[in-house]
Amino acid sequence: MGALKRFIFWDFPRGSWQYDVMVGLILVFIFVTPKTIFRDQPKAASVNIIRNGFWIDPQVLTGVPENELLSKASTAVNAKYKTHTIIMSVDPIYNDEQELEGYMAYTKP
Repeated sequence: MGALKRFIFWDFPRGSWQYDVMVGLILVFIFVTPKTIFRDQPKAASVNIIRNGFWIDPQVLTGVPENELLSKASTAVNAKYKTHTIIMSVDPIYNDEQELEGYMAYTKP
C-alpha cells in the first residue's frame, strides 16, 4: 500500500531509479498509445473545397434549422473563399457509428 501511495503522490526523489522508471512509463504511454483510443485526430479547416463541392465541419452548421442550411452554408463558403457561391444542396455525412462527421455542400453545376 505504501508503494502505491508513493506512486500516486510522486514521492520519489529526482534522479532515483524509481523516478526514472516512472518517467519512462509516462513516455512509453505517450508515444505508444494509438491516436484512435482517444479519437485525437487533426482538425482540418472548417470549410474545404472538394472535387464536387465543399466539405463543411459540423460545428459550422450546428443548431441551424433545416430550412436555413442552404443559406448558412452559402454564407460560410462565401466568407471563407471571398466568393458569391450559391449552394444548391447540403447533405449530412455520418460515420459508421452514426455520428455526424460533417456536411457536403454542392453548388450549381
